[in-house]
Amino acid sequence: METFSRTEQPPTGDTIDFTVMYAAHDAFRRDLDRLATAVAAGKADAPLVRAGWENFTRQLHLHHAVEDAVLWPRVARAAAGSRADLDLLRAMEDEHARIDPLLAAVDAALPGGAGKPVPARRAGGAPVDGLAERVDELRAVLGEHLTHEEGSALPLMRSVLTQDDWRAFTGEMRRRQGVKGAAVFVPWIVDGAAPVDRSRFLASMPPPVRALNRLTWEPRYRKRRLWNV
Repeated sequence: METFSRTEQPPTGDTIDFTVMYAAHDAFRRDLDRLATAVAAGKADAPLVRAGWENFTRQLHLHHAVEDAVLWPRVARAAAGSRADLDLLRAMEDEHARIDPLLAAVDAALPGGAGKPVPARRAGGAPVDGLAERVDELRAVLGEHLTHEEGSALPLMRSVLTQDDWRAFTGEMRRRQGVKGAAVFVPWIVDGAAPVDRSRFLASMPPPVRALNRLTWEPRYRKRRLWNV
């Protein structure tokens, strides 16, 4: 699985730092890999798998909501003279809209999802409701979107956005998360990360956040054992 190590040069004071963006993208990829593994093993009905999925969808919905509300409009204003750039932004929005029904389809197919009971199983433990196919489709579509955003939209942002624009996006993300949300987001990002990736992400956080994560947030997060079966 790709991690959030990137080969680009570290950002300077006048360039946007995408460390947290890349880290969030790779956490989304990681969680869908964990879900696919649980489904293949016939363990999708495990309560901690369901808890991991619910956290994943909460993180993804928040991420996309703030992009749609704050980030894309600022990029659109900055790139107003370029039809190609505006077409790219419309593609980003269209991809978000395509992902939402796939999330709903997986949620409905998961054991216990949408109020339905745990399904009967075939020999070998596989669910009988097409869950694996729905997870595979979500992984493919979300993976394509994240790669498209990283390869095309992030370079556009770096070329047209100001630091104030980026702070408006990250500030709105923090506002919507609140302290309670941050207490899950930070340890969720570093869950299972390689040491270099963990260090890079945590170095981008303010010192008080690093201290809270070390002393309180991460120990509490680990006790939840999300995705463990």
